[in-house]
Amino acid sequence: MSAHTVDAAVTAAPAGSGPAAGSHRTADPLPGDAAPEGDSTGGAPAAPATASPAAPATTPAAAAIAALPGLPQTLSSRARTLAGGVRRRCAELARMESPSGDAPRLDALAEELSAGFRATGADVRREPGPAGDHLVMEWPGRRPDLPHLLVVGHHDTVWPVGTLADWPVEESGGLLSGPGVLDMKAGLALVEGAFALLADLGQRPHRTVRLVVVADEEVGSPSGRVLVERHLRGAAAVLGLEPSHPDGRVKTARRGSSRVRLTVTGREAHAGNDAALGVSAVDELVDQLVAVRGLARQPGTELNAGRITGGTRANVVAGRAEAELGLRFATAEAQRNTLDTLQRLTALRPGARVRAEVISSRPAWPERSGNLLLRHVRSLAAALGQQLDGAPAGGAGDTNAAGARGLPTLDGLGGVGAGAHARHEHIRVDQLGPRIALLATLLAVPLPRLRDRG
Repeated sequence: MSAHTVDAAVTAAPAGSGPAAGSHRTADPLPGDAAPEGDSTGGAPAAPATASPAAPATTPAAAAIAALPGLPQTLSSRARTLAGGVRRRCAELARMESPSGDAPRLDALAEELSAGFRATGADVRREPGPAGDHLVMEWPGRRPDLPHLLVVGHHDTVWPVGTLADWPVEESGGLLSGPGVLDMKAGLALVEGAFALLADLGQRPHRTVRLVVVADEEVGSPSGRVLVERHLRGAAAVLGLEPSHPDGRVKTARRGSSRVRLTVTGREAHAGNDAALGVSAVDELVDQLVAVRGLARQPGTELNAGRITGGTRANVVAGRAEAELGLRFATAEAQRNTLDTLQRLTALRPGARVRAEVISSRPAWPERSGNLLLRHVRSLAAALGQQLDGAPAGGAGDTNAAGARGLPTLDGLGGVGAGAHARHEHIRVDQLGPRIALLATLLAVPLPRLRDRG
């Protein structure tokens, strides 16, 4: 399948529906384009998510849509036409295995993604990374004077090469399943489809949009985080393409997370003849892990011992052992206290040494009341005939950095499904069209004022 599946799906729209993606005909102005500082004005509270498309406009977003008769219906109809191409694109991307750390495969997928996004009018740059190239895409907006909208995603997955051999990408019963389908090949295919939809309608985003796709999110973005934080500067708002909650709700907060490597050094010796001369790193590590499990009983802290290695042979006292811990935190205080405790670990037996190393870390993104960006997105969804709400998420991601800084942030705008990181990972095919329409509308319509004036 070619990289331009999405574009082909757009051109299959009914006659008279507009030019194909990539034709870049002059866009008709949308409401708010000519207004000075058009995105800084406030607005009344958003209509409830259950509002019908015909409900009176009560927000800047609803007013902008209402000023273009038929726009919600046009977007929804086109998105349904496009959904088949996006489904095929998602499957195509999922069949390109891209585990974290596999630079050749990640770079091959980056090249495929670059071609697809260029076809929608993006300027594409590849940013070298130690474990695979990151991507930065930019689409010019109708209002270049406004701060940019930042969208973040990733193209690495947790699944090792060869997973497709016994778990192929396939569709059954309205679900598309396969390794990485939900997390997050669907999000990448959806945003590509949203930009293709705008191009097909001859429209550009309201403001400049930057999309940063990192190659190392599933291992904590040790390199990608620097790139994401660079593009946070000056952003009006930040959107994440991670999967939604299983019921379709977007994500309004995330717990903090840290990956910690616990390394124990002992002393090797013959396990039969000179066992007393040795110091078992494996035994020390086991005892340390038992002690460390107590951290999970602290308020706001969860711990998972995800990987353990150590020793060389059964007849050799182990001289080295290590464990990789995954920690999640409800608050910045819980994160700070737990990491401080790990750094102070001392050996329980003479001759052993214990060291805790933070491999990657993301700050907690706390829930905030009066989420104006959620109200805006909920209003757009209602205008499209969709019901949408938001809720905090247990996992961490690249939006943590933005949310922790207080920037207007939402995540979970990618695929709707379940089973991320599990063998039942899947997306709901019937939710592709609504998500494409929502993303395209969010890109095209002016943002309201998202921060209270001081």
